Amino acid sequence: MSFLTRTAPRVATYTSFAPRAFSTAFVARKSATETVKDSVKTVDRAVSDKIVDGIEMGQTAAQKAKEASGMSAGEMKGKAAEIKGEAKGKAEELKGQAKGAAKEGKI
Repeated sequence: MSFLTRTAPRVATYTSFAPRAFSTAFVARKSATETVKDSVKTVDRAVSDKIVDGIEMGQTAAQKAKEASGMSAGEMKGKAAEIKGEAKGKAEELKGQAKGAAKEGKI
């Protein structure tokens, strides 16, 4: 039974198997969160572009309205202040007439 006590030298044959080739570059595949983030960015960009277009159209329309009225912004403010003063004066006049009528009614 000497063959049981004698051991044969083992030759270690290990083979390593890499699931992919060795590289220092990132993997080309994206995770689910990265894919969702990219699609949200795309949608956000498209929406913001449309909003900016709407704002620009509003500004263009306002400018055209100013040009159609034939007044600049300063002239419009002056005209508005003038009309406000006239309205205030008319209100005071009517207020005075109402007080006068009330006094006449009491006497």
